[in-house]
Amino acid sequence: MARRTTSSSTGSPPGPRNRTPQPLPRRRRTFGDFLKAFGAFLALVVLLVGVPGALATQIGWPLPSGAPTLDWLQQEITVDTFINVLTVLVWFAWAQFTACVLVEVKAALSGVGMPNRVPGAGPSQLLARQLVAALLLVGATAASFTPGLSQLGHSMEGNQRGTVAAAQQTPGGLFGQQQEQAASNAAAAIAEQAANAASHAESGGGSATAEEGATKYYRIQPPEGRHHDSLWEVAERHLGDGRRYKEIYQLNKDRTQPDGSKLSEASLIRPGWILEMPADARGGDLVEMPDEAPKASEQVQRQIHEYAKTGDQQQGSGGQQGGQQGGQQGAGAGDRDTAHISVPQQRPDTDRSNHQQEQATPESSESGSSFSFGLPEALVGAPLLAAGLLGALGRRRRQALWQSALGAVGGRRGMEPPTPTGNAADAQDALLVGADPEGVRLLDLSLRGLAAALAAESRPLPTVYAAWLSGNGDLHLQLAQPAGKPPAPWQLGQDQTFWMLARTDAERYEDVDTAAPYPGLVSLGTMDDSRLLLNLESVPGIVSLSGSERDRAGVFASVAAELATNGWSDRMTITLVGFGQDLTPLAPNRLRHLDDIEALVETMEAETRQRRGALGAAGHDSVLTGRTGPAQHTRWAPHLVLLAAEPQGEDAVKLAELAADASRLGIGYLVGTESGDLPGAAWEMEITGEGKLLAPLLGLELDAQTLPLDLQQAVVELFVEADPERASTNTATPPFLVDISEQGRPAVYARLVGPYEIIGLETPDGERSPLMHEALALLLLHREGVHPRVLSSALWPRGVTDDVRDALVERLRNWLGGDPDGTPRLGTDASGRLTLAKSVVSDLDVLRSLYHEATQGQGVNSRAVRGRLLTDALVLVRGPLLADRPQGRYGWLTHEIIDAQLPLLVADIGLALSAFHLEKGRAEKAIEALNASLNSAPADERLWNELLRATHATGDTDRLKRLAADLVSRSGARGVPPRTEALLDELLPTWRTGVAAVG
Repeated sequence: MARRTTSSSTGSPPGPRNRTPQPLPRRRRTFGDFLKAFGAFLALVVLLVGVPGALATQIGWPLPSGAPTLDWLQQEITVDTFINVLTVLVWFAWAQFTACVLVEVKAALSGVGMPNRVPGAGPSQLLARQLVAALLLVGATAASFTPGLSQLGHSMEGNQRGTVAAAQQTPGGLFGQQQEQAASNAAAAIAEQAANAASHAESGGGSATAEEGATKYYRIQPPEGRHHDSLWEVAERHLGDGRRYKEIYQLNKDRTQPDGSKLSEASLIRPGWILEMPADARGGDLVEMPDEAPKASEQVQRQIHEYAKTGDQQQGSGGQQGGQQGGQQGAGAGDRDTAHISVPQQRPDTDRSNHQQEQATPESSESGSSFSFGLPEALVGAPLLAAGLLGALGRRRRQALWQSALGAVGGRRGMEPPTPTGNAADAQDALLVGADPEGVRLLDLSLRGLAAALAAESRPLPTVYAAWLSGNGDLHLQLAQPAGKPPAPWQLGQDQTFWMLARTDAERYEDVDTAAPYPGLVSLGTMDDSRLLLNLESVPGIVSLSGSERDRAGVFASVAAELATNGWSDRMTITLVGFGQDLTPLAPNRLRHLDDIEALVETMEAETRQRRGALGAAGHDSVLTGRTGPAQHTRWAPHLVLLAAEPQGEDAVKLAELAADASRLGIGYLVGTESGDLPGAAWEMEITGEGKLLAPLLGLELDAQTLPLDLQQAVVELFVEADPERASTNTATPPFLVDISEQGRPAVYARLVGPYEIIGLETPDGERSPLMHEALALLLLHREGVHPRVLSSALWPRGVTDDVRDALVERLRNWLGGDPDGTPRLGTDASGRLTLAKSVVSDLDVLRSLYHEATQGQGVNSRAVRGRLLTDALVLVRGPLLADRPQGRYGWLTHEIIDAQLPLLVADIGLALSAFHLEKGRAEKAIEALNASLNSAPADERLWNELLRATHATGDTDRLKRLAADLVSRSGARGVPPRTEALLDELLPTWRTGVAAVG
């Protein structure tokens, strides 16, 4: 995606400036006007009345008189049949044209808004517009309605293009000021502008030229209610479409306003400002032409004349040059009553672009099969959400493994988590592809580092409305108001309300012991190449979300899931009302569900009182000042309320009252609404059916981040299946069992437990060898299959093109070769995932198979077989998994739970072999097996407890005391675990005094 450029950085654009078509100059009606109007009238009569009359009288009813039968399909197509079909089409065309005429007449007579578009009626509506315009040309309402009939051949969209193309690269906007003193500030500004206008009048400002008189202008009115006017609202009122605010911005950017400031980055517009409008703007007295607006005072007209002098003739020379200075002024002291939100300017990311360009170069002219199937893009395109869900899922699965290990009786249960299938498998693959754990880590370090630096300088945390993560990894914080110079390595951004931290500086941060400063940040979507995280906790009121119920549900689920699992928060409470009861498995400690709004109001009234009292007692004015310094971290944990059902009546009013003071207390409200009109709504958003998140008053148009219902259910299924209670009741079989007899010798054998070795294949030549080995290791650890996109994201975390991935898969297939029957050892299953043949085996597969056979197979009924199998299994353990893997590679292992599975498996083998030897009184052999297992699982409490029992069986009390002392020293400040302590009391009652003596 091309990076956005601004006027302050790029200078004047080459070539002529994009212009909006100007309205026709006002003149007296001529005979030609009346002639055109009469011709249009005749054309409308013929088309609206003559056509249906001729069809009715000359052809008649074209449709069949009876119900259709199958015999019709065998009848001959005659001329009458053909004429009847054409007649039906003409009737449809006439009905569509009639609808277009009615729509255009209504719009022309009302004078408000753009005409609605009739579906599929581009040329017909254009013709209707021109005919109606010509007919009304002799009336008062047609003065600025449309160009004349001479433009009939132009595209209907052509009149609306204007400056959109130039403005597309500069989206952005502002959060409106929510404070009550805005009205008085605006009144003072208007009075000052009036005084300036009077002085201009006394000095003889001159009159507008004829060209100026033909241009439309709009003067910003004082704010009504809680919100300032915005470019979106102006465009919606006078252009019929709020999205056309970019045209207004392009016409007025960097031009000096009556108060000396300038419009930059589509920022908040202020009362008294003047805006040049596109030619098709309408709306009565609000859109003023200075020579023809009797309600405009002489002072206002003079201001407009002065403003007109900064138009096209100034834009080409000095306008662009002064843009940056004006923007800084507008964002600094000049805009004390506003808080700017716009897409931050991004630094070029040369390293990243070079890396991607290098990766995009095919490594070989060979081309493998192209994988056309995909994964749920809602998760693939949400890196922070995916990273949070993937991390939480990994923790849940590890918890299940340990709980199963500690609760097992008579054998290990739940060693292997269930392999997801169907939508759950696709969701897991999408999490693996989309997750950006490094981005989450850097975001967390950056925010905590900022909090620690401010605390060291005895400075409070500034109020942050939003954070932007740019495409090159830089972090931009948008402040509610200027807060001075940020602490190093943070820098000021494009104005005083931006604090920016480059990714290279963030990577140098280290862990600090401080509370998470902005835990309420949550991703809403992307604009240009930047991702917006809105700080729900800082909103001075309610954030409302309108749109269809289904679309709103996707946004609510995404927000809830990310808040529940993100990595930049400590503790928080997320209350879900009206939805999300099935989401609680994602984070039972954070998520809670309430049945109705009444329960919510009662709960929040109590918590609001409690938080106010706690802040007062601590001497803090807000939770932000309480999160720096020696404050209690848990006291200021945020409480975020997500209410999907629109509150009504007294509940709505009460909720608005509670939300009025919420930002100071660390409470945020996101509330769904069908009407779009919610009491207490400070920021209003809308989710469209096309996946756009619109915030008109904020000037934002994002590609929304959502979690649709089907994908939500698939993600929840992953967490439910990983629940420790479910895992402990299942006896899982390894996903892949190998033939451990002599006849089952594999063709390719990889040793993963310890240093990485491959037997049965030639080492690939060149620099591709490490990449091929890593790809094979990933496939060996996932015998159920690996999605090609998961493979590519694991090997190239920063991205790679499909042709490079496919070329690697083809080389990997050639390297592995085929079995004697011609079957390739690297295949593809029905779902498109890459799978290995049974002839390709790893020592981890053999290890699992030996233990399974010893405890659930032949070894169950044969003691000798069990001992041999367990001994063979323990011999395979040569160290940790992939012990010699190169630094910087195999990063995908952080997503795996094999680091928890392998130590547990080795511990289970050691415990089983120890029990085998102790049955025959061979305590030394048991101790030897346990010590071998402790090399791979040094933290497993079960091994230490069994080692205590085996040592006690030797009868050597001094040896037992030394072991107890070693165990106590390893436990450190945490102390000996309760089970181990109870065992020591049983085996060595004097262990407490004995340990001190040994020490």
